[in-house]
Amino acid sequence: MHGISSEFLADKPKFAEISDEVIEFLSGAELIIHNAPFDVAFLDHELARLPGGRTLIADICTVTDSLALARHKHPGQKNSLDALCRRYQVDNSARTLHGALLDAEILADVFLLMTGGQTALFAGAGHDADRRAREDADLQIDADRSPLKVITASVEEASAHEDWLDLLDHKSGEGAAWRRREQAEAERRQSSDP
Repeated sequence: MHGISSEFLADKPKFAEISDEVIEFLSGAELIIHNAPFDVAFLDHELARLPGGRTLIADICTVTDSLALARHKHPGQKNSLDALCRRYQVDNSARTLHGALLDAEILADVFLLMTGGQTALFAGAGHDADRRAREDADLQIDADRSPLKVITASVEEASAHEDWLDLLDHKSGEGAAWRRREQAEAERRQSSDP
C-alpha cells in the first residue's frame, strides 16, 4: 500500500527519539488530515507511550478533518481523496502508493479548492486543468479562519534549500524556477525605484 519496507525503516529514528521535535513543530499549528481520526489515533498512541503522562494531538494543535468537511459539502457522494481529486480536477496521476508527502501535497490542493482558499503559490501557476478548476471555484477566503502559523526556516533549512536550488540550476537548462521568480521580482523592484 505505501511501499515502505522494514529494511528502509531499519535506520530511521523511533518516535520517542524525535517526539520533542514533532511536538514543537505541531504546537499551535493546524493539521489538515483526510480521515483525521485514523491518523490522529496513531499519533495519540505514540504520545501516550512517552514518559511523563498523556498528551493528545488535540492538546498540541488544531485538527481539521477534510473527509468530514467533504462529507458535509458533498453529502451522499464518494469523498475519498481520489474521488475529490476527480471532482476538483487535481492531478493525482503520480499517486501509485500511499506516500505521506505526495498525499499531503494532493490534499493541500484539494483542500484549498474545496474551501475556496488560496489556490496557487504564485499567480498563474499550475496546469491548465488546475487553472480551470480555480476559475470555477468560489475563491472567497473564510474571514473567520484563524491566521496561519508562520514557521521561519532555520539556518540549516535555508542552507539545504539553497543547495537544492543549486542542484535544480545544475539539472535544468533554464535554472530553478524559484530563483528566476526571485530575480524577476528584484528586477521589477529595481526598475520601479526612483
